[in-house]
Amino acid sequence: MTSMTQMKCACESCLCIVSLTDAIAKENKHYCSEACANGHPNGQGCGHQGCGC
Repeated sequence: MTSMTQMKCACESCLCIVSLTDAIAKENKHYCSEACANGHPNGQGCGHQGCGC
């Protein structure tokens, strides 16, 4: 049996793959950044290269 260690950021418009050990967990979902976890206040993106969320 293999355990998942990575998954897509739970933010729908985000393209990031996040490691579960580094992810920001909120409401049982995993996000790549505080901006994604908080629903992009003030239109702030995650800031990761190549991602336009």
